[in-house]
Amino acid sequence: MELNTEIETADRQQLTELQSKRLVKMVERIYNNVPFYKQKFKEKGIEPGDIKSIDQLKHLPFTIKSDLRDNYPFGLFTVPQSEIVRLHASSGTTGKPTVVGYTRNDINTWSEVVARSLTMAGITKNDIIQVAYGYGLFTGGLGLHYGAERVGASIIPISGGNTKKQLQLMQDFGSTAIACTPSYAAYLAESIIKEGIPQEKIKLRAGIFGAEPWTEEMRQQIEKMMHIKAYDIYGLSEIIGPGVSMECQHQCGSHIFEDHFIPEIINPETLEVLPYGELGELVFTTVTKEAMPLLRYRTRDLTRLHPEKCACGRTLVRMEKCLGRSDDMLIIRGVNVFPSQVESVLLEMSETTPHYQMIVTRENNLDELEIKVEVDDQFWSDEIKILEGLKKRIHHNISSVLGINAQIKLVEPNTIERSEGKAKRVIDNRKL
Repeated sequence: MELNTEIETADRQQLTELQSKRLVKMVERIYNNVPFYKQKFKEKGIEPGDIKSIDQLKHLPFTIKSDLRDNYPFGLFTVPQSEIVRLHASSGTTGKPTVVGYTRNDINTWSEVVARSLTMAGITKNDIIQVAYGYGLFTGGLGLHYGAERVGASIIPISGGNTKKQLQLMQDFGSTAIACTPSYAAYLAESIIKEGIPQEKIKLRAGIFGAEPWTEEMRQQIEKMMHIKAYDIYGLSEIIGPGVSMECQHQCGSHIFEDHFIPEIINPETLEVLPYGELGELVFTTVTKEAMPLLRYRTRDLTRLHPEKCACGRTLVRMEKCLGRSDDMLIIRGVNVFPSQVESVLLEMSETTPHYQMIVTRENNLDELEIKVEVDDQFWSDEIKILEGLKKRIHHNISSVLGINAQIKLVEPNTIERSEGKAKRVIDNRKL
């Protein structure tokens, strides 16, 4: 599958016209078929006929995650159950999961955007891709699977976990690409070294990593350890799954497939739309989805958008790597703290691994932050003086970035639990 030149290199006016046309149809569909949206429109005094272009998008109501739970399971569907060919659900940590449905056309759209994503990473029919995202209700595994099939690549549908089997098949089948979470990729890289597998037995050249925020420093570490190029794929189940945006080979932001997903950046406090280049919360409107189109869905992911044409020739707007999530942000003693800030500091230091945990407690009405940091094997020492020196440097670097004091606890190599899915970086024990 080659570059979709017509869409991916279209000028802004062509793209805006296409988006406007699709938005008008989508607004009419949700108004007529979803009582929740009809009520939202009435509250704002808007009728479908009032919407004629994407310039008016800012006047329309937002959708938030709790709206999906309140309308559980199928209250936001615009088509009868007989037209639904697939159901996925998020692994909600509390209460009901968020359910998403797909028509046959939705599955085709999803396959297309993931195929376009893989094409950006140089994946072709000559590749063997090991899909180590979870298969099942989580959208990661099947999303990558269908996209890779569309490209024509050979797929190893191994799913997540079972690291020994992952490494065996990687060698025996000659996998040239791996798709998984970045934290699992870091674990696989460690395991390759630990098992003493010779580099010439690993044929990997590309990694498709997503489903959790990861830093530039982590990318560099994975690339160095695995001898691959690591690409960021972005998506969320509510919008479609993986394939909402993807990095090209220039790795200067992820191209959003704007013909399907209209992005906005808003101030999460005031809800005003922010201009290109400003940091804020990412919002999506899904203008081609049939089963469950969402209007101005607040992702809670914090990023910036850049409209300039990319060196690859694509004109699709690019989003920066997500800094974190507005709802994952920790407020410690009045200071906003993101796990990604801690990760950046640690990965700039050669003595530490990319495995850490932030533990927040409250004592005498005062927030306390402890950061467990795993020391790299070759730097672990029985000499207290050496470890104390490292601890002081980490403490200084963390304090200068976060603007708060954190207790640093150094732990031995391989003692922080490894995740075969999304890594659990934060344990908040405060009763907030």
